[in-house]
Amino acid sequence: MKAIHKSNLYCWSQFNEDRNIDFHSYLWIREKGNIVFDPLPLTNHDKNHLNSLGKLSHIIISNSDHIRDAKELAAETGAEIWGPEAEKDDFPIKCSKWIGESKSLIDGLDVYCLTGSKTNGELAFVVEGETLITGDLIRSHSGGKLCILPKGKLQNLDEAINSVKKLAGIEGIKAILPGDGWPVFRDGKILMSELVASITK
Repeated sequence: MKAIHKSNLYCWSQFNEDRNIDFHSYLWIREKGNIVFDPLPLTNHDKNHLNSLGKLSHIIISNSDHIRDAKELAAETGAEIWGPEAEKDDFPIKCSKWIGESKSLIDGLDVYCLTGSKTNGELAFVVEGETLITGDLIRSHSGGKLCILPKGKLQNLDEAINSVKKLAGIEGIKAILPGDGWPVFRDGKILMSELVASITK
């Protein structure tokens, strides 16, 4: 796995040829149990690295299109799977807990519920007050610039824009780690403001 902007955060990636971007999964190292967000399949190298960093306690999924390898990873590690509450009735895999918007769901983790994206109640996460992890709605198809899902994939454009505005209003965001496309490791608040301006023209 790749070390990123903080010593307790890692990612691993998979190139998607259809979109010409990388898909990413993120690992947060914690004393009380490590957490993975939207886990892709792991190579043997990355699996060994993951195991060397301590016990995996939770797998948190942002939306039903980002289940990826969650079920398999949970079976191997014993980690709990937590999924978006708004998709509870038809989520493709079993979850230990259903989560919605919450401050300090786990110490150091805030959860935001989004509307208007391609799935109901997509989740976004703020880790330790300064790192925003997104699923599908907010992405980056070119380095240093954020975008959102194409209009044709959104359930409701106005609601999606309001969701982006909500995330842009979070104080203290430095890094933005999208599930799809380029991560940004600094000036996250500025890039979010630029994203809001670009989608509300």
